[in-house]
Amino acid sequence: MLLVEGTWCPYVGHRCVKWLSEKADRCERYAPPPICEGRLQLRRFCIDRYEYPNLAGVLPAVMVSWEDAAAACRAEHKRLCTASEWTFACEGTERLPYPYGYTRDSSACNIDRRYRLPDLAAFDEPRKVAAELARIDQRVPSGSMARCVSPFGVHDMTGNVDEWVVNESRDPVVSGLKGGYFGPVRARCRPMTVDHNQWFRFYQVGFRCCAAAAPAEKGDAVPSRTTR
Repeated sequence: MLLVEGTWCPYVGHRCVKWLSEKADRCERYAPPPICEGRLQLRRFCIDRYEYPNLAGVLPAVMVSWEDAAAACRAEHKRLCTASEWTFACEGTERLPYPYGYTRDSSACNIDRRYRLPDLAAFDEPRKVAAELARIDQRVPSGSMARCVSPFGVHDMTGNVDEWVVNESRDPVVSGLKGGYFGPVRARCRPMTVDHNQWFRFYQVGFRCCAAAAPAEKGDAVPSRTTR
């Protein structure tokens, strides 16, 4: 796991200066600097470097519900990340819209792949699920896109698979999805999808885990970036 430590801004605004699709909320380029509002908070926690199972070179798990993801994290003496933790780990203290900067880049992260329409009926038949998943799957192995890394050194936070988090507001549900997947979706650090309950699972949905960090030693400086 990686240490994430620094000053978190609860409300951040980014100004899009070139849209790919304003209706779909996909921005090609944002103008720096970001706007920060609200009381700043010091944050310190640990997060998995990669999407579960947190192994470089391995495809991230999918078809996992929020409940199953939370149980898998607990089995490793970890927990699901909160939405704010996940966001901070993605955007860094720089409050970037994308983990790699202000300009959307499909060569940096596994995003904006051509959409393959899923056969929803196949997901209701256990004998057909594996074949349908293989047909529409566009995941890449964790860590294989070297530039898809956040300021804290966390890999694949936007694109590849959607990631379950704890929606701290619990409005309308406690389950949230962050980061987007490999398709043509928002795939940014800040947005969260809250349309799915804790039992939802689908071909592009995965997760990663967080954990409390050991107390800082007295006199330690707050790092802007952890060692990768």
